[in-house]
Amino acid sequence: MTVAATLLKREAELVTRFRNALLREQEILRSGKTDGLAEVNIEKLSLVECLNQAGAERARALSKSDQITIDMQEWFSVHPQETESLMLWESLLKEAREARGINELNGNLINVLHQKTSEALSILTNSQADQSLYSSSGQAAMSTGSRIIDSA
Repeated sequence: MTVAATLLKREAELVTRFRNALLREQEILRSGKTDGLAEVNIEKLSLVECLNQAGAERARALSKSDQITIDMQEWFSVHPQETESLMLWESLLKEAREARGINELNGNLINVLHQKTSEALSILTNSQADQSLYSSSGQAAMSTGSRIIDSA
């Protein structure tokens, strides 16, 4: 296995682990229970850091200078003999696209849950204006939040 293939294999494994963490996050979000969400978030942050380091390491190893990023398509055009690396790269990209889609769906789930939670809190705290009471002038009056006063 070449240096490029070894680096790409490691990076692909990290992307797979990240995708799996996103799937676990999705399961938690769909269940509506937040137990384990903080744990998954810590794992995701750690994997993102590892992925950034692995990408930088790959760029340094495969470039002629100390670049932080590298155009892999260009690199493969210069190194056509790296067929195993190319297969690993294509697999990595496929997993990364899938992870991006899962992450977007998770973001949408979070938005829906946030909206429902906000609505529930609004109802519980009675922050919506109660226009069913009228002042002595006959105009609609805001609720004071006290049931005894409001009901009088």
